[in-house]
Amino acid sequence: MASITANTKHKVRVPSTKKVVAGRSKAGAKKAVSKRGSIAPLMKPATLATPAKIEELNGLDQAEQRIQVTNMCRLAMGEQILIDRSKPHAASTTRDRIGAAADLATAAKELGIKFVLKECEVMDEMQRMLFPEGITKTFGNDDASVGGLKPSISAVSLASMGSCGTDEMTAFTERTTGTDSNRGKSTPANAREGSLLIIRAFCEIIGKPAEPYVVGAFIAAALDECGSNSNSVREAAEDTATALVKLSNPFVFTSLLSPLLLKAMKSSEWRVKVNALDRLAQCAETAPKQVCSALPALIPGVTGQVWDTKAQVNKAAGSCLMAICKTNPNPDVKPAIPAVVKAVCKPSETNKAVSELMSTTFVVTVDAPTLSMLCPVLSRALKEKLAIHKRAACIVINNMSKLVGSPEDVAPFGGLLVPELKKVASSVQFEEIRDEALKALASLTKALGDSYKQGDEDGAAEAARLEEEKAAVEAEQERIRQERDAEKAKEEAFRKKEEEEKRKYKEAMDAQRQLNKMAEEKAKKEKEEANKKKEAARLSTKAQGGKCQGCGLKKCKKTCPFKK
Repeated sequence: MASITANTKHKVRVPSTKKVVAGRSKAGAKKAVSKRGSIAPLMKPATLATPAKIEELNGLDQAEQRIQVTNMCRLAMGEQILIDRSKPHAASTTRDRIGAAADLATAAKELGIKFVLKECEVMDEMQRMLFPEGITKTFGNDDASVGGLKPSISAVSLASMGSCGTDEMTAFTERTTGTDSNRGKSTPANAREGSLLIIRAFCEIIGKPAEPYVVGAFIAAALDECGSNSNSVREAAEDTATALVKLSNPFVFTSLLSPLLLKAMKSSEWRVKVNALDRLAQCAETAPKQVCSALPALIPGVTGQVWDTKAQVNKAAGSCLMAICKTNPNPDVKPAIPAVVKAVCKPSETNKAVSELMSTTFVVTVDAPTLSMLCPVLSRALKEKLAIHKRAACIVINNMSKLVGSPEDVAPFGGLLVPELKKVASSVQFEEIRDEALKALASLTKALGDSYKQGDEDGAAEAARLEEEKAAVEAEQERIRQERDAEKAKEEAFRKKEEEEKRKYKEAMDAQRQLNKMAEEKAKKEKEEANKKKEAARLSTKAQGGKCQGCGLKKCKKTCPFKK
């Protein structure tokens, strides 16, 4: 039996507890709250959470409803309304603003979106908070012929700019603090966070009916606020941008989302870049066809972020590039998309990607999205040091160019591939590789067709130059064919001559072997005859008494020449 002494050690297993983050409840007391993950929780109303409260709101007259909506907007933007000044009140928290924003969206769902946003001037207040300089100055464009973002802003947002600036509801924001002065933001952080929360609440609670009112310039505001100094504003901006992209109609991607996201990728704030890349990857799920058609414009913008010095931007760009490239429905290149994306992000993987493309059999028509994915990798492969890698790229270009559907699809990439193919055709020392480059150049020139032709003199000169290059390529190919035919004829004559020489040499060697054999037999016969004569001469040296005539002994000495 074991004994227990003072030195006996006991082990007690302590149950693990879930790690929590300290927070504050609505009343301001300390409370353990779990830290939320990457997906924001659904917004729930604070006061309009029951049917009775909603019915009470509907029972008020229009003036009282307007007062209630105004108070909800103030609460959502960070102002605590004092019912009794003698009672102390806690500062506004993010939870309070979320509840007030959800209340405002619920009220808009019951009373009407136009009544809440327009007549109660909530839209004006949100625009004043998110666009301090005015939405016209931020997005306007006096000359519509040169493009710009003004046409992409919703008509409701533009129509609401006139009454912005002097109403009593906006007076409270001038007394608050917490601005991003270093980013040129003169409005308080709580108000900007509240505006973003209101937009998100409209997206989640109202849904599609709110799309014409919130989808527009507010997407640009949400992307820009991702670079705010305030953590709560950044979090609200990310959630709002996600909700807006999810709510947007797929057909607005080309005219609205794509320009805004590409512009956000050029921001100096790395968080704005990361969020723009994440939203573009989200668009690949919500609007895959529209993203696929816009790949020629999207891939250069995303590829430019792959080499960003910030690791977060680099990682987000790689994930975004993979997501948008997978929207391409071409079954021929779909298995090679991971290798192509990896080659774009890591140049050392270019040869592996080209090798995989080399084994691809192109059957489906090659369109502009497919070319936008493959041409940058093929152009880089043509610049490789080893000639074998250049040959593989030329073969892929040749096979790909034969199935180009329209000259307009390949025209933007002609300047990327044609000069490199010319360098390979003129500088590589191996004739076989030069021939492959000429074949690829001929196929690409044929695919380009008249896409370079313009109505002016420059276009005509460019077209004439292309025709001359095409004729030069055909002449060079004909010259190479004639040289190869002559070389083959020369090789055939040399082969026949060599075979004839081998035959004569074989006959001569056989005759020589026969002569050598005859000479050996003759020498052997002569040797046998000489031995016989020598033996006869030896025997003739003995006298009658049996003694040797040379040494005089019956048994010759070793020195006797007649000794056997």
